[in-house]
Amino acid sequence: MKSTETTKNFPLTEALFYILLSLRKPNHGYGIIREVEELTKGRVVLGPGTLYGAIQTMTEKGWIRIYSEETDSRKKKQYIITDLGRDIFRAEKRRLEELVENAGLFDLNL
Repeated sequence: MKSTETTKNFPLTEALFYILLSLRKPNHGYGIIREVEELTKGRVVLGPGTLYGAIQTMTEKGWIRIYSEETDSRKKKQYIITDLGRDIFRAEKRRLEELVENAGLFDLNL
């Protein structure tokens, strides 16, 4: 996955990375917000504007899709990661692992 179309998507923002991670199973907006907050121990708190803007963008790019949608107003729209989204996530994970590995080559004497 080295095409220009794909590589222009990197690096992912931290919000996009965690949203994709939270959609490894079907999840709705509030569930995504809660899971990201739990995964980061409260360090990353997604606001609704950030979340739903990201969901719209990732849906348009084909990284996620609607998993279920009920017309009953009490049932929330759920989303799930697509195969393309998994590829994007894996590529970003590899990029981050390389970053951390290379950082280990440099002794900061801290």
